[in-house]
Amino acid sequence: MGSGRWDPSAWDGYTSKRSYATKSTHEIFDKRHLDKDLDPTGVKIRESRDSADNPNSHALIVALDVTGSMSVVIDAIARNGLNTLATEVYGRKPITDPHLMFMGIGDAEAGDRAPLQVTQFEADLRIAQQLEKLYLEGGGGGNNFESYMLAWYFAAHHTSIDCFEKRGRKGYLFTIGDEEPTPRLRKQDIERVLGYAPQADVDRDALLTLVSRQWDVFHVMIAQGSYARAVPDKVRSSWTTLLGQQAIWLEDHTKLAEVIVSVMQVREGTDHKAVLDSWDGSTALAVRTATEHLSRRESTTTGVVTL
Repeated sequence: MGSGRWDPSAWDGYTSKRSYATKSTHEIFDKRHLDKDLDPTGVKIRESRDSADNPNSHALIVALDVTGSMSVVIDAIARNGLNTLATEVYGRKPITDPHLMFMGIGDAEAGDRAPLQVTQFEADLRIAQQLEKLYLEGGGGGNNFESYMLAWYFAAHHTSIDCFEKRGRKGYLFTIGDEEPTPRLRKQDIERVLGYAPQADVDRDALLTLVSRQWDVFHVMIAQGSYARAVPDKVRSSWTTLLGQQAIWLEDHTKLAEVIVSVMQVREGTDHKAVLDSWDGSTALAVRTATEHLSRRESTTTGVVTL
């Protein structure tokens, strides 16, 4: 997957035809159940492969919390954020030939019917069409976390990406949400979601080590989410303890796309001040807060990217 190129005019035509300007969130995402195309059960591999259109592909996963408190984030991505993300990546070039996958994250331990949803890797308008297929279950529970680690598990075990396998360059993986990290993955949840059971529950730190071999892993904490508003210090502390500088605090959810692009720019070596100066007003403020502790990614002498 991943042929074609992003075309902003095609996006404008698509959203106009689909009447995005007048539809509610749940009219855009009108699924009443998990779409079979996004069901991860039995999926062996999602591939990001080089093509004639994208000879130097670079994989990017954006895993969105789709529980009730986070509907505003996915609405912003659908209306404006996706086009901003794609257009700015093409314009600023933190990575080449982007291949984008969206995931939907729920709460497996709370009994959500669809705690993980996964699109294909795409480079053109097809990713917008797949984004619309996300089922906004609106579940979640009172356990103070969502199943963010399911996204890590899928990325670690069920993706194959040419940017890493051919060029030693890690893909980017962003989970998005307002709650604390998943403490561990239960084997029964993996079996229910993916169709097979590991021998034991999966340790969070071990999984982070595994997924970090080929993915540069970030979590964006949404300050406007109900849980983060209630206990912001707890959310920030838990994620920072786990991910260090790759735990990103976002004050304004409508600036998610700009922050993702800016994070990649800084990690790929663009001067931090130059990144900040390239944005105006409230966007610059959101980017400054989100990236103030972030540093560029180091490379080994062999050219293989490492954390």
